[in-house]
Amino acid sequence: QYTKHEDVIVLDHAYHGHLTSLIDISPYKFRNLEGQKEWVHVAPVPDTYRGLYREDHEDSVTAYANEVKNIIEQAHKRGRKIAAFFVESLPSVGGQIIPPAGYFQKVAEHVRKAGGIFIADEIQVGFGRVGKHFWAFQLQGEDFVPDIVTMGKPIGNGHPIACVATTEEIAEAFASTGVEYFNTFGGNPVSCAIGLAVLDVIEKEHLQAHATEVGNFLMQLLKEQKIKHPIIGDVRGSGLFIGVDLIKDQAQRTPATEAAEHLITRLKEEYILLSTDGPGRNVLKFKPPMCFNMEDAKFVVDTIDKLLTALRVTGCNSGYAKDRHIKIKNHSFIC
Repeated sequence: QYTKHEDVIVLDHAYHGHLTSLIDISPYKFRNLEGQKEWVHVAPVPDTYRGLYREDHEDSVTAYANEVKNIIEQAHKRGRKIAAFFVESLPSVGGQIIPPAGYFQKVAEHVRKAGGIFIADEIQVGFGRVGKHFWAFQLQGEDFVPDIVTMGKPIGNGHPIACVATTEEIAEAFASTGVEYFNTFGGNPVSCAIGLAVLDVIEKEHLQAHATEVGNFLMQLLKEQKIKHPIIGDVRGSGLFIGVDLIKDQAQRTPATEAAEHLITRLKEEYILLSTDGPGRNVLKFKPPMCFNMEDAKFVVDTIDKLLTALRVTGCNSGYAKDRHIKIKNHSFIC
């Protein structure tokens, strides 16, 4: 309604929700369903570890932003017009990715020049989780502000509540249509009270600073494991948003999908719940509750170390020799 355009640009492997309208802009979902709609355009994930432009590229920020610029130009040639660039501030399902600083600014410049807006999805990463900042998009630089910010999950600490923030100009463009937005439970006092209580706890218990402190400690422990275990190719993150990329080989960085699945299964038996993300389902994702502490971090990493060491001792390397049956502590599995 604001831009008078229809097309949306998203990142590959993105996930933004399970409504039909959101599945349409979630490659993670639509590739397995009805496919990509004509009005949806997919840009490469700004992944400097295994993406198109890696850590050794002279200017990965500009290179990834130019991919978006090229998409816009190709869309214009087909008579399409861009309404928005929709992105998680830190792509989660895409593999716990940390976009290089400055990427959002350059993308926003291209998108806004085309008459579109920049939408930051903070539903998984907002409210102090990244430690250094309250919002993950701020990791790009203090000079960057999205046009719309969507937020959910952490705002209610388990209670179903969501929120959207935007500029007065964009909000007025919708209000001026005269089409009233009405929701039976929208703005109800119980949900509002819960949201306010969560904000109070985040502030009074210094959870943002806590995320920085514990997150840095967890990152340090995991990087020590990276030196010890060749299967760990990369450790990346900010605050209590961390990804551990498991690989079969250092040169090709081939995703160690089976190893990752085995590891989270064994961790579950140790009463530790982790899951995997990324196109190769090989990235261990760490997004614990904000009360997660130093002791918890050490327990988790010690357990991971124990399990990875057991695999190496039995001769099952990071590539996981195919169809080799072994037994560790009475737990039988195929590697």
